[in-house]
Amino acid sequence: MNQKQDNNNPKMPKFNMTWIYGLVIIALLSFYFMSDKQVGGSVGKTASYNNFKIFVGQGYASKVVVNKSEGTLQMFVKPEHIREVFKASAKEVGPDPYLTVEFGSVDKLEEFLVAQKEAGKFSGDFSYDNKKGNDFMNLLINVAPLVLFVMFMIFLMNRMGSGGGAGGVFSVGKSKAKMYEKGGDLGITFKDVAGQAGAKQEIQEIVEFLKNPQKYTDLGGKIPKGALLVGPPGTGKTLLAKAVAGEAGVPFFSMSGSDFVEMFVGVGASRVRDLFRQAKEKSPCIIFIDEIDAVGRARSKNPSMGGNDERENTLNALLTEMDGFGTNSGVIILAATNRVDMLDSALLRAGRFDREIHVDLPDLAERKEIFQVHLRPLKTDNTLDIDFLARQTPGFSGADIANVCNEAALIAARRNGESVCKQDFLDAVDRIIGGLEKKTKVMTADEKRSIALHEAGHATISWFCEHAAPLVKVTIVPRGRALGAAWYLPEERQITTKEQLLDEMCSLLGGRAAEELFIGHISTGATNDLERATKSAYGMIAYAGMGDRLPNICYYNNQEYGFQKPYSETTARIMDEEVLKMINEQYDRAKQILTEHAEGHNQLAELLIAREVIYTEDVERIFGKRPWISRSQEIIEENQRAMAEEMARKRAEELEQQEKEQKNLEAKNQAPQPNDDNKEGGKA
Repeated sequence: MNQKQDNNNPKMPKFNMTWIYGLVIIALLSFYFMSDKQVGGSVGKTASYNNFKIFVGQGYASKVVVNKSEGTLQMFVKPEHIREVFKASAKEVGPDPYLTVEFGSVDKLEEFLVAQKEAGKFSGDFSYDNKKGNDFMNLLINVAPLVLFVMFMIFLMNRMGSGGGAGGVFSVGKSKAKMYEKGGDLGITFKDVAGQAGAKQEIQEIVEFLKNPQKYTDLGGKIPKGALLVGPPGTGKTLLAKAVAGEAGVPFFSMSGSDFVEMFVGVGASRVRDLFRQAKEKSPCIIFIDEIDAVGRARSKNPSMGGNDERENTLNALLTEMDGFGTNSGVIILAATNRVDMLDSALLRAGRFDREIHVDLPDLAERKEIFQVHLRPLKTDNTLDIDFLARQTPGFSGADIANVCNEAALIAARRNGESVCKQDFLDAVDRIIGGLEKKTKVMTADEKRSIALHEAGHATISWFCEHAAPLVKVTIVPRGRALGAAWYLPEERQITTKEQLLDEMCSLLGGRAAEELFIGHISTGATNDLERATKSAYGMIAYAGMGDRLPNICYYNNQEYGFQKPYSETTARIMDEEVLKMINEQYDRAKQILTEHAEGHNQLAELLIAREVIYTEDVERIFGKRPWISRSQEIIEENQRAMAEEMARKRAEELEQQEKEQKNLEAKNQAPQPNDDNKEGGKA
């Protein structure tokens, strides 16, 4: 029955304010055009001044009304002459039709009409009407700006309210959080999060508390109020939150810290209150705020500088809702940020964010697990060694490893490979670290030699410094903004000694030292090396307390110092002197090492010019084994040798394939082609 009623009574279109706007505009336009053509039910018509004089001379005019401001006149026609003037009957043109005529001079017009009166041709009235347009148009001109402004404001309010639901502009203070009734809709669980064992353990406790709270409450424990995920970008903070949503089985509210920020005063605080109101209704549940530093920055200690700060009002509302006078039982807040040092101390206290979970860059074992996750959808060959890939990517975050796997697949597809091999991954790592190869970049012979000597200087110094990172390869093929590069495999240290930092600094200065020793002049090619060496030296002196004149002192400039440095100008001068002394000592040391091994350095540079890329075994063949080597470094170098052998094998296969294709092409060109006579004879 209902279905029949629906079919017989189709749904009418929904009412929209645009209809009213359109109808009003159409009515105004219609009235405007009608007002020009018809007044009082009579038709108007334009005519020339000569025709006007003829009609008046023939006695057709009943009266003339002149409008000086517009330079026009209206000649009303006598009823008995309507057909001669308008070529229509009186019923068609109305009882009082007129002609609209433009004239030049009022004086001449008056002279003409006076002459016609004296001649007996015109006996009607002659008057002036100085109103500009009709009354309606005057009203429209005066009121139109106000009407347009009101319509624009209504339109703007509707547009602003459209993002907040059906409430119009009044819904702008509603929360924009996206709610997941079932976190499984995201399709992400803890199985998809590799590594981060400590962070996952703490997060899993929160999930277990939501699933089985009695296990903890029987012992007198209370559910934690919040957990703050802290770590560098790309380490998986948001992924962990999604995994919590997938595992918890409770409603999950997700939003960004920037969603609280709005151009209107009080909107941020209103959205915070609305978010927690919805969360209480769905309790127990989880609220996840990504990039909480957008609203949680430390409040200003100088009241004269803040004024009415909307961000501070939003933060105050968040603090009150998290642990204020009211209670939020069953509501857990997860937040993520990579700038925890900027957050307000009141936000970090116990009772608000009870746990601060550090999600750090993955170590070797964790990188191996992450590779295993991202290699699942890829079609790889048997030569791929995941342990080797994990060693080749120190300092990579989970997002970087995902990018490496995707880039390797793109490289394999570009070469029309059937699977992704080890070399594709190595090329992907080079692409991400150094940038895209620019093989088409033209360099002169002098520039190429200068770059080769520079990069060979880095390789030589790192080979003879005990604590320098092991060398992987050196190239003079331009990548990104760099004209050459040297790849190293640094040890993953928890602490770094002064000797290790000095050896790395000496290695950085090896390129500039080689230029000065073997070319005779220095260039801008060492700018990045000098920048890194200077930052390292200032860090050692000012923060690590490794200076000779300023030992065991840290001048870390945190927010408590305000706008002034935590040291005097005299101390700053001593810092500058210490840094200059340290860098000059390592520069002299680099020149001394290069002088002692000048012949080997020259061989390395010539090999670079000839081959453009050299590997660990090339350096070892020239200089011999490194004087200092650990078992871990031996394993690294074995992997590097295996990588070089694999590349040499692939190069040989490519050359062999090219030779076969060339021979096939030559054989095809030399083979005799059958002529037309032979074809015809064969057919006969």
